Amino acid sequence: MIEANDPSDGDTAEYIAFEEFRNGLPFGRFHVIGNPDLARRFVVQRINAIPVAIAILGCGIASALGGYVILGAVLVAIGVLFRRLIRWQAAKILLQLTSRLPSAYFDATSQGVMEVRRTQG
Repeated sequence: MIEANDPSDGDTAEYIAFEEFRNGLPFGRFHVIGNPDLARRFVVQRINAIPVAIAILGCGIASALGGYVILGAVLVAIGVLFRRLIRWQAAKILLQLTSRLPSAYFDATSQGVMEVRRTQG
């Protein structure tokens, strides 16, 4: 009889240590499964995208009010596109963060943002 929390039933993946993940990922030893919605939120929070975007937007608004309208418009556009670019590229950024920072790897795997499985073969 298999219990619901038994790791042999295939519902849960084994935990893979950060060093093993970092060393084996370039060789294709692992299959990474990510949740796109959680990945976006995780990356935006992890790299502090909102404060950076607000700072860029603030500089753009201040420049526009100070008489530098073109510079202000460019900075506002950069501020808006910055956050959207981060959200569009969240999966790639997440993989970069987790392959370089042990704390990001631990947080992402423990919070369900991504799951790492060994490849068959």
